[in-house]
Amino acid sequence: VQLQASGGGLVQPGESLRLSCATSGFSLDYYAIGWFRQAPGKEREGISCISASDGSTYYADSVKGRFTISRDQNTNTVYLEMNSLKPEDTAVYYCAKSHFKYSSTWFNAYEYDHWGQGTQVTVSS
Repeated sequence: VQLQASGGGLVQPGESLRLSCATSGFSLDYYAIGWFRQAPGKEREGISCISASDGSTYYADSVKGRFTISRDQNTNTVYLEMNSLKPEDTAVYYCAKSHFKYSSTWFNAYEYDHWGQGTQVTVSS
């Protein structure tokens, strides 16, 4: 099982980025994928999840309406489209494989058993 996050960078407030999570060794049909982020001095925050069964999507209040999670089951890739970025979105972003198809506590890190290496997103003018 492997996950590799990419697409981070330095952007100005209000701009957009698209993160990618390339997965291998398992099927997106059976396991949900979550995106987390961790800012310096803060706990890791679950920000979005896409379920395995029907691709339902879930978001933390902090990103709802600005971020969109999606998946391409042909390429086993999960995306996080981030719009209207704010300085407080600055963090290292991680994708992770769950051990469930869907969970009501998708935002908890303990629901995930494999993690990508993280990609830095910096929002600054």
